[in-house]
Amino acid sequence: MGEARLSCYHLLVLFLVMWMSMRSSGFGVGVNWGTMATHQLPPEKVVRMLKDNGFRKLKLFEADERILEALTGTHIEVMLAIPNYMLPEMSEDPSVATSWVQANGLSRSRPQSPSMPTSTTLLTPTQFHPLATSEQKFRDLTIEIIQYLHSNDAPFTVNIYPFLSLYGNAYFPMDYAFFDGSNKPIKDGNNVYTNVFDANFDTLVWALDRAGYPDVKIIVGEVGWPTDGDKNANVKNAKRFNQGLIHHVLSGKGTPARKGKIEAYLFSLIDENAKSIAPGCFERHWGIFEYDGKPKYELDVSGSRENKGLVAAEGVKYMVRRWCVLNPNTDDLEDLPDSINYACSMSDCTALGYGSSCNHLSVAGNASYAFNMYYQVNNQQSWDCDFSGLGIETEEDPSDDECLFPVMIAHGSSLALHRLDFLASIVGGWMVFLLMV
Repeated sequence: MGEARLSCYHLLVLFLVMWMSMRSSGFGVGVNWGTMATHQLPPEKVVRMLKDNGFRKLKLFEADERILEALTGTHIEVMLAIPNYMLPEMSEDPSVATSWVQANGLSRSRPQSPSMPTSTTLLTPTQFHPLATSEQKFRDLTIEIIQYLHSNDAPFTVNIYPFLSLYGNAYFPMDYAFFDGSNKPIKDGNNVYTNVFDANFDTLVWALDRAGYPDVKIIVGEVGWPTDGDKNANVKNAKRFNQGLIHHVLSGKGTPARKGKIEAYLFSLIDENAKSIAPGCFERHWGIFEYDGKPKYELDVSGSRENKGLVAAEGVKYMVRRWCVLNPNTDDLEDLPDSINYACSMSDCTALGYGSSCNHLSVAGNASYAFNMYYQVNNQQSWDCDFSGLGIETEEDPSDDECLFPVMIAHGSSLALHRLDFLASIVGGWMVFLLMV
């Protein structure tokens, strides 16, 4: 492997496969834990929350020292990712990859058999332009990767997002995005499809079969539904989708083309208010938990249908119950639009978008929401509620039944969101491997 250098990192997604000494604990529902937030719960609290809710599988998007330390000794299986910007150096010098694994994985994993597989993620064929898949160079590279996975009994990881099918096509049949039945099933030969998840999954099954590797294992690395930021992103739809997903993947029925339980990772654990919203305002609202570790809705992750709810994070500390709103005594509103734009550009106003939870607010309400988000992100500093005299601090909660004006948690540190845009731009692909901690 040392002699085989990979030099195709210019592709949209290129993943190297590294080996770790661990054994997968089998099928089940895992979860993705992203950390692109201005304020983050302490890793110890999140790990406790994972254990309290029965998650035994976890996918991380970076090798955060504190998170890995908190996971040590928990027996939670971890899939650890490396962002694309690190791949060029690793592809040119395998020793760099080996050193990274030693530093971030092997040093924390429990000794196991030395012949256990890791995971490689690629986009599904339907996520590429149709012409791209016909190019011989791309096909050859894809086949080479699949061959490597097959020879090492390693899984192929795919992301499936039925929400994006609905978001990107106004004519997409909404019921087809969920698992509770469709009045208009789609037939493909002898196979009948009642939901787009199965259809997408079997597209990959078909592609692997065409490539000559019908028995390559498949892991769904990301799948979920957002709760805000779009007319179809809400708690009702998210609960409907995620609960249906859990029952479906754990039922053992599988898909029309591949029977059996499906290993899948929910996206995601906690909302991330610093993610890029280039794909859509919903990007910051995929969590099954709020920013403070409160469950957004009842969800039985065990699939036992016992109506077990999610368990909230314990001992969360908040800042003072104080908000920043538009000063009702201000008459000069000439600078208000610029102030709102500035506040939103440096915080998170995605809940104000069309169809979102705070879309019903008045102009004054919009201003207050924007001011408060900026104020909270910046740790409630009094000067961050000035806005040229337009803002005023208050101890009266401006929230209503639909729109929450949050008080930030007193954990972590504030980060300017614009500084995170670069980080958001590199998360399109990952080198991933698994470890047991």
